[in-house]
Amino acid sequence: MLTWAQILGFSNGANPDPPRRVEKSEAEWREQLSPEAFQVTRKAATERPFSSEMCGLFEPGRYACVCCGVDLFDAAEKFESGTGWPSFTEPVDEAVVAYHADSSYGMRRIEAVCNVCDAHLGHVFPDGPRPTGLRYCINAVALEKVSVESG
Repeated sequence: MLTWAQILGFSNGANPDPPRRVEKSEAEWREQLSPEAFQVTRKAATERPFSSEMCGLFEPGRYACVCCGVDLFDAAEKFESGTGWPSFTEPVDEAVVAYHADSSYGMRRIEAVCNVCDAHLGHVFPDGPRPTGLRYCINAVALEKVSVESG
């Protein structure tokens, strides 16, 4: 389980090694993604709060990066934060998310990006529920819901 102190350490340049890398040109990303997903994931834009049904979706499954398909979050770690964006307490694996200090718009935040393809996902804050105390505030257009297979 990650801690806020570890995330701060990662944001200072010591991010975990990714499980794999996916790199594409800007033209390839534009061709693959919707215009909104491109702006959010490749240009670090933010979707409007409460603009996605994904905020209220609490079905079992995983949430993958819309750009590269790597599993990022499990629905079991999703919670209602009231912020207007899907929120999670932790990623499925420490190595799938990277962290960068973000001082844009006069704020000090920690940006969360896909560690496989560098897609902007959102931000992480130290005000989430126990046991992690973390809130990954993620743009819904950066995620793709992946259903759980019946076994």
